[in-house]
Amino acid sequence: MAQDAPALVEAHADPDIRQWHSRSMTLREAGEWILTKDESWRQESAADWAGEVDAHVVGRVGFRWLTLGGGCAEIAYWTLPRARGYGHAVSAVGMLTEWAIGAGLHRIELRHSVANTASCRVAEACGYRAEGTAASALLHADGWHAMHLHGLVAST
Repeated sequence: MAQDAPALVEAHADPDIRQWHSRSMTLREAGEWILTKDESWRQESAADWAGEVDAHVVGRVGFRWLTLGGGCAEIAYWTLPRARGYGHAVSAVGMLTEWAIGAGLHRIELRHSVANTASCRVAEACGYRAEGTAASALLHADGWHAMHLHGLVAST
């Protein structure tokens, strides 16, 4: 939603978030980003939600990509610095995962830089199993990073 644009600017000004997401964001860019996410939702190709506590944005959770016909998605998230250490990421990823599996997704993937140990802990806490490492898979601000792949498959 448009009112979330300032929180996006704040998030992308944080050095930790910029480390893993490789960009800053102006208010105009944040508004445009939100519009692209609205369109992705309509096309059923991606989805994003703001995580709030007491009506204040503390993070973001969503599907970087989503293939409803194939029953698969990749989950992604971040938390603002003031909200870290309270379990918000685990809660948001857990709730979205439970909802999506209940709604019919078969497999959800979670990828993060091998240097991002906090994301590894979130993945494990939410039941995502480590499946492997892709060498030199994503360019970050400080160079190419290997990426861990975690996956969660619906019970059959």
